[in-house]
Amino acid sequence: MWNKVKIFLEMIKFEHTIFALPFAFMGAVLGSVVQFDALPSWAQIGWIILAMVGARSAAMGLNRLIDKAIDKKNPRTANRAIPAGLLSSLEVLLFIVISFALLFWAAANLSPLAMKLLPIAVFMTVIYSYTKRFTWACHLILGLTIALAPLGGWVAVTGSIDWTAVVLYLSVAFWTAGFDVIYACQDADYDRKEGLHSIPSRFGIARALLLARLFHVFTAVGLMCLFLMTNLSWWYLAGLVVSYVIMFYEHYIVSPNDLSKLNTAFFTMNGVLSVVVFSFTFLDLVVRYLW
Repeated sequence: MWNKVKIFLEMIKFEHTIFALPFAFMGAVLGSVVQFDALPSWAQIGWIILAMVGARSAAMGLNRLIDKAIDKKNPRTANRAIPAGLLSSLEVLLFIVISFALLFWAAANLSPLAMKLLPIAVFMTVIYSYTKRFTWACHLILGLTIALAPLGGWVAVTGSIDWTAVVLYLSVAFWTAGFDVIYACQDADYDRKEGLHSIPSRFGIARALLLARLFHVFTAVGLMCLFLMTNLSWWYLAGLVVSYVIMFYEHYIVSPNDLSKLNTAFFTMNGVLSVVVFSFTFLDLVVRYLW
């Protein structure tokens, strides 16, 4: 049983939750302070965690199930759970149903608007895995899907959406799209050969990396706009400086002629960035709330 649990956790890359969860917390904390001048309750944080676990588990399970034939042919992904025969399609389907049930349960205990928007979140979670079959904009669609984490955190505690929430949503969407373009560079030749769509396979690795940089410029501008639109102070600005350095370094270590540090750019740097941005935002808001 424990071995099976480990296989499921490996399938959904549970450790990559660090990409989106800090931004979900950021949306919740920022929204609560902006709207109510108070921090979210522990109950709200708990339900948000459950919603994130359910949503991300369902999304990753769907991706692995929908892409099982593609993964089997790609040497880089052939050892994933389904093509390697470690999990059956039926087991993964059951896992997806349970994960969605967890998401619905959590949303029902948050805000009415969260429940109303849930069908949109489910649709985007499902449709993303198909987009590489027909559009190179799949990275942007992934970004818009993962960015539902901070938007969901905001909606969960405020029951509303305003322009600050939209700016946060778009900032995280472009951040995600940017690092996904970098990650997709390693499969550019395979995608082109198999007729799959991505920015690297469509425009080449050099142009893809330039577009990834542009996406992250949009992220940098968006995060600065949050400072101008709220009462965030110099603690948040300090976090922005650190995050800008991280994004610069992420692009500095990857070039069209050298993708050897791609995993560092994708996994390590982006995990650190999300934690940094949330931590400094939280520190800023806690200092403001306490004083």
